[in-house]
Amino acid sequence: FAVYGTVDEGVIAQPVLAPSDAFVQFGGLDISTSSTALQALSDAVLYLTEYPFECSEQIASRILAVAALRDVLDAFQAEGLPEPDELVKAVQRDIETLQGLQNFDGGFPVWVRGWDSWPFHSIHATHALARAREKAYSVPDGMLSKALDYVRNVEAKYPSWYSRDVRNTLTAYALYVRARLGDVDRARARQLVRDEGTAGLRFEALGWLLYVLTDDPESATEVAEIRRFLNDRVVETAGAANFTTSYREEDGYLLLASNRRADGVILEALIIDQPESDLIPKIVRGLLAHRKRGRWANTQENVFILLALDKYFRTYEAQTPEFVARVWLGDQYVAGFQFAGRSTDYQAVKVPMAFLAEREGSQSLLLSKEGPGRLYYRLGLRYAPTSLEIKPMDQGFTVLRTYEGVDDPEDVRQDENGVWHVRSAARIRVRLTMVAPSRRYHVALVDPLPAGFEALNPALAVTGSIPQDPAEGERTRYWWWRRTWYEHQNLRDERAEAFASLLWDGIHTYTYVARATTPGEFVVPPPKAEEMYSPEVFGRGATDWVKVE
Repeated sequence: FAVYGTVDEGVIAQPVLAPSDAFVQFGGLDISTSSTALQALSDAVLYLTEYPFECSEQIASRILAVAALRDVLDAFQAEGLPEPDELVKAVQRDIETLQGLQNFDGGFPVWVRGWDSWPFHSIHATHALARAREKAYSVPDGMLSKALDYVRNVEAKYPSWYSRDVRNTLTAYALYVRARLGDVDRARARQLVRDEGTAGLRFEALGWLLYVLTDDPESATEVAEIRRFLNDRVVETAGAANFTTSYREEDGYLLLASNRRADGVILEALIIDQPESDLIPKIVRGLLAHRKRGRWANTQENVFILLALDKYFRTYEAQTPEFVARVWLGDQYVAGFQFAGRSTDYQAVKVPMAFLAEREGSQSLLLSKEGPGRLYYRLGLRYAPTSLEIKPMDQGFTVLRTYEGVDDPEDVRQDENGVWHVRSAARIRVRLTMVAPSRRYHVALVDPLPAGFEALNPALAVTGSIPQDPAEGERTRYWWWRRTWYEHQNLRDERAEAFASLLWDGIHTYTYVARATTPGEFVVPPPKAEEMYSPEVFGRGATDWVKVE
């Protein structure tokens, strides 16, 4: 179990109660601290600067990323990026390239000047020009004026076949870009919320509209509706948060939509609208956990997340950290951590379970900070229960395990007391069912083997062929194209493991085959699923009893 938090000044107190049914030789209280929520972002920026294609959206995304993140990257002295002067020149070249693509109507085509202007690409390119001007890059007045005029009248530019949903989302994005350029139209934003209702608008649209309407007394009703809707739809764990939505094919084609982009858009809006919200650092952690190879999946995800993280940095981490954090447990001093200058390093200490168990009742853990900067902390409790009869638990996952006979269904049966009876030397299919109520990051599914079982590894030549799982159905000629939810698996002597960097919400199955090699009675620890970097998000099945006869 774990809790996360931030300290801007003063002291926080957290009650700590040692479990009464735990071995004192194992586990303890893990306390980790850091001075930033922004781990290295250079890979995401490099992905955009080195992106090999150059349609108007991709050029605009490159401008947005470099312009917005320059302060953050300079502060953390990001490695691997071109020199600052080179980045400035690259942005100016991209602005000139966009100018060469701009059509007479002020909009932007996808590839070639003179082709039809696309509403999304035009709004996005205007957004890039607005951000570049905010960061003091040179943007031609005539170019920006024409682009703004197109965006101001974009609702007249939609092709007749655009759906209402697509039109509403584009209109919200246009209102957001206009607001960044000082051309604020709150009346149209209010009308959009009233006409469609919050449930009728995409998450990105709500984020963009919240940016436009916040702090406007005449828009208080609409702002309250958006806040309430977002609070009802957010999916939270102890350390992370995200907004789950679904997209149709046309959303990817016309809007370049994705869940991570929606999280980025909403994050920026929340920082402006509710800067004290506990959701903000959780969304940041969720987005950072979703990276693969240091970046997100596509140009749109990277740019909107980077824009939101730039806003986060300028709002909460503008001060260079120069502080000392100290930890007490009751009247006992535990540790001190010093942070001087920008760094993505963590500092941590572990309080052994034996120390916690010596004290009766609840104790107060005090965490203080002295000096400028923001302190991020995680308090996590690990313990080993004394009872072998461990009950199922859902703290983010539901996990179920069953055993089946491979060659003969009669080889495996479960009696009325829940004990599994397995014929000696039989092959058994172990079936794990894992339910994730929302998307999870860096997931490990682990199934301990009974001591009398041995996993059959199909990667070894001596194993021979493994019968196909009947639940998978017939293999088609394209069976190899079907992808599993997991990216990697290990079949070890004592356990089976499956791993996924990103696990979508839903029901997921994992199976493997073992052989009953040793007669006897065995206690089998529960199967468990967890987020490896947030182990407090976990789920486990029940303890099983197996008799090999």
